[in-house]
Amino acid sequence: MQLTDKIALVTGASAGLGAQVSRDLVARGARVFGLARREERLNALQDELGDAFTPLPADVTSEEDIQNTFRRIGDRLDILVNNAGLGKFGPAKDTSTADWDLQINVNLKGVFLCTRAAIPLMQEQNRHVGFGGHIINVSSVAGLMGNPNVSAYNVTKFGLKGYSEALFKELREDGIKVTCIFPGSIETEFFEQAGVSISDHPMTSEDVSGSVMHVLEAPDNYLVSEIVMRPLRPKLKS
Repeated sequence: MQLTDKIALVTGASAGLGAQVSRDLVARGARVFGLARREERLNALQDELGDAFTPLPADVTSEEDIQNTFRRIGDRLDILVNNAGLGKFGPAKDTSTADWDLQINVNLKGVFLCTRAAIPLMQEQNRHVGFGGHIINVSSVAGLMGNPNVSAYNVTKFGLKGYSEALFKELREDGIKVTCIFPGSIETEFFEQAGVSISDHPMTSEDVSGSVMHVLEAPDNYLVSEIVMRPLRPKLKS
């Protein structure tokens, strides 16, 4: 896909990978709608990127917010990057219902609400131009393997893998690509929120966003359905 003049929605756009994906899309000529709860950070990113970036303060878990978001986007959407996500790590026996629900709602329900709203726009576009668009779901290596003290987060990311695979098979005849990416540790705020320390030598948001751009810019009849990314040397030698 040529990204010039394409319209994209990026969730979790206020920091980290979402902000970097927004920067890279704008640099390639796309118009980006950035969704997140932290309005001041979205506004700061707009100051950096200019009119090609439109802040959309919203809660990804709110059906009403997502409906309002898509009304603002209009009748066309070429790219959806479901990036919003969080983790609350700890022993299964100590996981609160609130932390369980929060992870399920952000990491799965938020993806569902945005994807459900995007599909009709992309299907309609496919009827007119023969290519619907591209949905990128940001999972994690925690969606490929279970680990102690990560059980609730594992559930959401395994679920996102299954949802992405089902969508890929369901939507391919509509000219809609679905890609699920599985990054390892990225140097973002995620680990502070999760309450654990990051690896010694993580990937950067620039690294991972570069791979997202590569997938998006692939020829229209070429689909990368899954991609796994890891730091080469996560632990520095002493």
